[in-house]
Amino acid sequence: MSNNLTRSGPGRPKDPAKRDAILAAATTLFLEQGYSGTSMDAIAAAAGVSKLTVYSHFKDKEALFAAAVEIKCQGQMPLPIFHFDESQSLEQVLLRIARSFHELVTQDDAVNLMRLMAAQAGQDQTMARLFFEVGPQKTLLDMERLLAELDRRGLLRVTAPDRAADHFFSLIKGCHEMQVLIGCGEPMTAEDAEAHITDVVAMFLRAYAP
Repeated sequence: MSNNLTRSGPGRPKDPAKRDAILAAATTLFLEQGYSGTSMDAIAAAAGVSKLTVYSHFKDKEALFAAAVEIKCQGQMPLPIFHFDESQSLEQVLLRIARSFHELVTQDDAVNLMRLMAAQAGQDQTMARLFFEVGPQKTLLDMERLLAELDRRGLLRVTAPDRAADHFFSLIKGCHEMQVLIGCGEPMTAEDAEAHITDVVAMFLRAYAP
């Protein structure tokens, strides 16, 4: 069997390249036309595959949208990033997470998706729920688990890991993210972003010092 084919349950082997093409097409169409305005037919046409092929990889549009958001987050912030590596200092671990998160939320696709979510607020609750569950909520839960572990180890004093995780990511985004979202600000330079991230991590460590 060819190495570029994988089997997922009974039936014919799935082609990862087609799955990637479907996800890429879906991401583009969801951003351009919104969740309700995007059909599985349109996704299939944009990906250059049949609708049957789309359904062989994703059971429905909800699953496809969730996968598109999740793969975007995982590509920038894979689960191992929330692992405490004892070969690194606590500051280095938090800086690694902060840099990845800042890069994720300031990418053009992420900014456009947030603008789309805001524009459709109250109109497309399915899209909003799926986006929050597989994107922001999952990231918060991963950080919450890490902070709880750091508390158990006595490296930080975190009595409410859920709130502390929220504090961490909110500080990273800051007011500047809002300026970019509403179009009255430009993305930070690499130098300014690093200074901002370093300040936030230092503040966080002071606030939750044991």
